[in-house]
Amino acid sequence: MSLTLRVLAPDKSVFDATVEEVILPSTTGLLGILPGHISMVTAIGIGVLKLRKSNGNWNSIALMGGFAEVESDDVTVLVNSAELGQDIDQKSIEQELEKAKNELIRLEGEGPSTDKMKAQESFDKARAKFQASTQ
Repeated sequence: MSLTLRVLAPDKSVFDATVEEVILPSTTGLLGILPGHISMVTAIGIGVLKLRKSNGNWNSIALMGGFAEVESDDVTVLVNSAELGQDIDQKSIEQELEKAKNELIRLEGEGPSTDKMKAQESFDKARAKFQASTQ
């Protein structure tokens, strides 16, 4: 048995193929999906979706928030943006992650602010891309 996984962003279809297993970064933690999973809808946070193909290899996709629906061995993930880990340039994402980390550190002493929230979101996105690119 297998799953059909579709990852859709507003501007493109990021992934559409048959897989054996999916691990989703839901807003409440990681969620494993195997064939025969119950039907459900869940919110997706900024994080890394992992998928296992029939050859046993794992691939990663950086997700930037959205929703996922599981229905009859079909998993549809609708996200604001997504990028295949294999397509992410390792060197540029390391620089982006370092820049986002430094900005977050710079704002650390301040109280809650929109700048701090934006810096945290930038850091989370860069970290997800970095993790997807290294797996």
